[in-house]
Amino acid sequence: MVSDSLYRVEAEQFSALFMLGARDDKETVENLDAELELPDGTRWSATFMTLRAIEQVMNRWQETGECASGAYFQCSDLVIIPEGGLAAILDSFKGIIDSGGPEGVLQLLSDN
Repeated sequence: MVSDSLYRVEAEQFSALFMLGARDDKETVENLDAELELPDGTRWSATFMTLRAIEQVMNRWQETGECASGAYFQCSDLVIIPEGGLAAILDSFKGIIDSGGPEGVLQLLSDN
């Protein structure tokens, strides 16, 4: 369990801010919103989820009626990861940067 919902990691190429839920464990979290900040000051949003987490959400939506009772899943800044945990998410951020940057992968956040 975590007591602070915001957790920042400073890396050589970026800064990452993770928005953990009250019951999220940093080692295993499978559904997490995060913000990537580059040295140029631009900020990018991402929602990281495992396939299992997506399935859990869609199953819940069958009961709640959201997204046509779970008929579809949509998230504009979704990055699917093979396993949970902040280490996997940080690896994904590094891979995104090493592959040319967040353009076309993450959502640019405005300063407004």
